[in-house]
Amino acid sequence: MTPDFSCGLALTTQAIRRQLAAMPYDLYRLRLIHNQTRRPLPGQRLWTPAELLSPANVRFLRIRNREGFDVFIHPDNFDQNAGYVLLDLDYAAPGVLHRMRDHGHHPCLVLQTSPGHLQAWVHVSASSLEPGIATTIARLLACTYGGDPASADWRHLGRLAGFTNQKPARRTSQGYAPWVKIVHARDGLAPQASELVESARKCPPWEFAERSSRQPQALAPRSALLTVAEAHRIYDNCLHRWRIAQRFQRPDWSIVDLWVVRHLLSLGFPPAQVEDIVRFGSPRFPRQHGDPDDYLRRTLARAAFPFPPSGGTV
Repeated sequence: MTPDFSCGLALTTQAIRRQLAAMPYDLYRLRLIHNQTRRPLPGQRLWTPAELLSPANVRFLRIRNREGFDVFIHPDNFDQNAGYVLLDLDYAAPGVLHRMRDHGHHPCLVLQTSPGHLQAWVHVSASSLEPGIATTIARLLACTYGGDPASADWRHLGRLAGFTNQKPARRTSQGYAPWVKIVHARDGLAPQASELVESARKCPPWEFAERSSRQPQALAPRSALLTVAEAHRIYDNCLHRWRIAQRFQRPDWSIVDLWVVRHLLSLGFPPAQVEDIVRFGSPRFPRQHGDPDDYLRRTLARAAFPFPPSGGTV
C-alpha cells in the first residue's frame, strides 16, 4: 500500500500551527541538527510563521527529519529574549505540571518529546527581556521543577511538534523514532510571570559567579525574594534528584548543605537566595548549630572555592 504522504503533511502542519499559536511571535529561529554528526544543516535560520506553515517548507523539513535531522525552534528577538523560557523536563517527576500550575507558572506549551520526557515553554513577559534576566528565570524554574540545568538559558531551543525525535536512545522497541507530540497548548502569560521577572531583576545573576572565581565572599544579606515554601521546594528537589534518602540511611546534612550550595551557585543563584534556601529548606535547620548565620557563612565560603573537597561531590 502506498503511504498517504498528504495525510502526514497535514498532521505535521496542524502540529506546527498549534505550537506557533501557543507561543506567537514574529520570527522564529529554526535549527536542524543531525543526530549522528551533531552538525547543523546550513541554510535559512529565521522564519516567519507563514514560512513555517508553507506546504513546500513543511515537506522540506519532513524530508530532512527522515534523513536524521532533529528540528529545534525558539521565538527569536536577536540579542534579547522574546519573553519565553524553556523548561526541559527530561525526566519529569509525577505531577510536575500540576505543581507548576498550582504555583502560577502555567506553561503555554507542553511537548512530549518521547514517552516520559517533556518540554515546557513558559511565557514570562509580554515584552523583550535582557538575556541575564531570562536566564535567571529559566534556572530558577529548572531548579524548582527538576528541569535540566544545561538547557536553562535565555535562548535555548526546544523541539518542534510534528517531527520525530531522532535520538537512538529514544527509539521504540520496534526501532521507530517517537513523534514529538503536543500535550498542552494555550497562549497566555503565566499568572506569576511578573513576580518571576521582578525577582530576577533584583538578583544580578552573574555577580557571585564572577567574584567567586577570585576569592571566597562573605554572606550577603537575606534576599527576601523567596518564600519559605519556594525555598523548601528547591532544596527538596535537590534531595529528590540526588536520591539522598535512598543512598544514605543517615545523611550528614552539613555535607548535603554544601552540595546544595555548590549546585545552586553553579546555576547562578545569588548567595543571598542560596542562604535562604538552606535556612528554610534544610531538614530541621539549624539542628545543633549554635550560630546558624556563621554556619551558613562558612558553608558559602567553602563552596566558593573552585575545587571540590577531598571527599568529592554528588
